[in-house]
Amino acid sequence: MTFFEKLDSVCREKETLLCIGLDPRVKAKGSGAAMKEIVEQNRRIIEETLPYAACFKPNIAFYEVYGPEGLMALKETLSLIPREIPVLIDAKRNDIGSTAQAYADSLLDFYKADAVTLSPYMGRDAVDPFLNKGDEHGVFLLCRTTNPGAGAIQDLQVQRSGGEHEDLYISTARECISWGSQVGLVVAGTDTVALKKVRAVCPDTWFLTPGIGAQGGDMLEAVSAGCRADGLGILPNVSRSVAEAKEPGKAAKEYRDKLNDARAKRVSVSGLSLKGIRKDKIMKGLIKTECFRIGEFILKSGKKSPFYIDLRRVSSDASLLAEVARGYAELMKGLDFDRIAGIPIAALPLATAVSLETGIPMIYPRMTMKEHGTGNRIEGEYKKGEKILLLDDLITTGKSKVEAIEILRDAGLVVEDLLVLLERGVQGRKDMEAAGINLHSYAHVKEFLQPCRDLNMIDDVQLKDMLDFAGKE
Repeated sequence: MTFFEKLDSVCREKETLLCIGLDPRVKAKGSGAAMKEIVEQNRRIIEETLPYAACFKPNIAFYEVYGPEGLMALKETLSLIPREIPVLIDAKRNDIGSTAQAYADSLLDFYKADAVTLSPYMGRDAVDPFLNKGDEHGVFLLCRTTNPGAGAIQDLQVQRSGGEHEDLYISTARECISWGSQVGLVVAGTDTVALKKVRAVCPDTWFLTPGIGAQGGDMLEAVSAGCRADGLGILPNVSRSVAEAKEPGKAAKEYRDKLNDARAKRVSVSGLSLKGIRKDKIMKGLIKTECFRIGEFILKSGKKSPFYIDLRRVSSDASLLAEVARGYAELMKGLDFDRIAGIPIAALPLATAVSLETGIPMIYPRMTMKEHGTGNRIEGEYKKGEKILLLDDLITTGKSKVEAIEILRDAGLVVEDLLVLLERGVQGRKDMEAAGINLHSYAHVKEFLQPCRDLNMIDDVQLKDMLDFAGKE
């Protein structure tokens, strides 16, 4: 997984864009006192803000100032951060040759940072040693900074090859993103004009955006100006406003919630929603993994179909499986139940992923009674009278669902709702109504077809024909 894929995954999974700065300011010095105080201060911040953090960003200067024990404190601090959470060391290094290589070895190999901040002023030579470490690492290159004197250099006018002029920081952005997919940019949250300009020339690039919080940047304006159309692509960094709060976790949650409100407004302006973005990602992920295929297929019924669905392939892609689990979790909000039950076989990995995502216990019915061992018809712990949320991958008809429902009900369990990832045709819904079951589908098969058109897998004529076919099933 690349650094930016990891970052993207964490932001989606935790529904946060918040970058937490770890910039200790302690009074103790000498005899290990500073190290102890730094580590304890950072431990508290990490533990309290972890649910709301997309990444953590220690600024190395606040450790170097304490000498060797400060650097030991940095190493210890990094060990406190779970490996699945990206770590960005703010170092702003800038040199070439063996010196740049030494910086890269130190920050990425010794400290094991996922990403670093660098200055691009000396050109690509200064950045290549970091890029050469592999795409599991990222670099955020200084583009537009928050300091008052930045404009004296960054606003200098540069003439492009066509004769037109633009700000130096815009030329810097254009040049830097050409160096590779591992490149992000540092763009000030205090300068919304710059954020808009850089986003216009770098529509897909991740921005690290300092200046929100203690430095006075407006969060709504910054996110509106710098957020990508998908609601991601910007990491507002907050350091002192969280670290100096009486309750860092509460402060981080407030910032997280404000960020989510701001990006929800941004994506709604784009005609999207955060839920819609996730659904689009799942649909395209199912297409990419060939869970949904275009062609000519013979169905079990003997009918010909222009597409085929096999959701058993979802579990082959861990990232997609996680997104699908979050889709189910989103669908089950507001429902009343005690446990989930997956229908064998295709739904078992899906139900397991949902259980891990939500922390809700899972059971499953045996569709064929085994003639050895305990002879259980239901595997897993349960109590009579509990409400069970049934989960399957796909519904075309209700036959297998009704069988599973009967097994669960015969054991004294209450089954009122069924969740499926995909609904095909109309017969399944009719069968569930007849069985007294409320059907909740994440998507209808028709929703695959526009993404297929977006990916140029089908043309407009095929799109219309397939929509007609799906509507008549």
